[in-house]
Amino acid sequence: MNLHLHRRVTAPIAVFAVAGLALAGCSGDAGGGSGPGDFGEADGVVTVYGTIADTEADLLNESWADWEKENGIDIQYESSKEFEAQIGVRAQGGSAPDLAIFPQPGLLGDLASRGYIQPAPEGVAANVEKYWSEDWAGYGTVDGTLYGAPLMASIKGFIWYSPSQFAENGWEVPTTWQGLVDLTDQAATDLGGPPWCVGFGSDAATGWPGTDWVEDLVLRQSGPDVYDQWVSHDVKFTDPQIKEAFDAVGSIILDPKYVNAGLGDVASINSTPFGDAARVLGDGSCALHHQASFFDGFIQDPGNGNATVGPDADIWAFIMPSIDGKGNAVTGGGEIVGAFSNDADTVKVQEYLSSPEWANSRVSLGGVISANNGLDPASASSPILQEAIKILQDPDTTFRFDASDLMPGAVGSAAFFEGMRNWVNGTSTDDVLSFIDNAWPSD
Repeated sequence: MNLHLHRRVTAPIAVFAVAGLALAGCSGDAGGGSGPGDFGEADGVVTVYGTIADTEADLLNESWADWEKENGIDIQYESSKEFEAQIGVRAQGGSAPDLAIFPQPGLLGDLASRGYIQPAPEGVAANVEKYWSEDWAGYGTVDGTLYGAPLMASIKGFIWYSPSQFAENGWEVPTTWQGLVDLTDQAATDLGGPPWCVGFGSDAATGWPGTDWVEDLVLRQSGPDVYDQWVSHDVKFTDPQIKEAFDAVGSIILDPKYVNAGLGDVASINSTPFGDAARVLGDGSCALHHQASFFDGFIQDPGNGNATVGPDADIWAFIMPSIDGKGNAVTGGGEIVGAFSNDADTVKVQEYLSSPEWANSRVSLGGVISANNGLDPASASSPILQEAIKILQDPDTTFRFDASDLMPGAVGSAAFFEGMRNWVNGTSTDDVLSFIDNAWPSD
């Protein structure tokens, strides 16, 4: 399970009222610094702050342990569930870490635009140019300046299914959106009940799985330019192109013929924890489920029935098809590493984290992937993660970051979630779209 990459329970991006305060890296003396571009002195310690916690934090520390010894640098990692709120406070208060792992590009951009983040050093810029796609590089770039390199990644929009159930019923993996709709209808007929299982439940973030559905449809139906304009609100939620995406999603998940397999009816979507779909998928009562690459951890969890995941195993997945069967456009998530200091040790660590060497080191420990083109897919710990890496590394893949993570917090992690819940409960699409638009912060 890789929830830190999923980044759904996010605090609103902080708005920092105080700008221009002195900035200091924790490991160095900032006394000689006078502004961005000259902070910290190398002292053999580099502090890193992020949201990655518990077992995954241990794996993070393990991933760079050998490198620390070889280079004589102690990387001190600190995680916090209050990262989104605290990173700005620490920057303003002069107690920022040397490096921060940002799960939201928008938060990095906010701090960079306020002069708190160091422009990426030359070695990091070279690695980004060589090992990441233009799409990914863009998430670490603000006003034409690169401020950070991507770290890890996840892919959303996988459709999980049982290969043996498909074979028994003569179903085939669809190659177009209409093919997926047709498969849905055929499966409902063959099964005599709904084939899809959907759960929106996630405590305060209930509703986020619905945003993933909509994001996948906006990207596939209207293309990356409209998707980008939607994220920046140049295209409103009430725009016909966004409503079209809602209508397409609703044609499946709001239809009682198709939902909610093994869990109830359409009304059960909001009350079903999103992880519970793994259980009904594993026991065969659910034939189709939409969820990100991290879901293999839920499926293989003994508490959910311990189903196996692989092309010839109990459960496998295909990426949601494009509208016309051409191209491969996917949404996903990840992190960007930004620096508050620019001392020699910090630069060295930042360069290492942007390298294929680190990506292979961390991915080989299991549970995560990276979009670094230097990553060996064989390093991944599971077949679905290997498949996800191939998709990310395909030069023909169009990647877009999770839209709700890019939108202002009042929208992306609040009104959009609430709108999805209300929509499932019967509020009209027009009313939901207007509600979300009205939550957009004024300039």
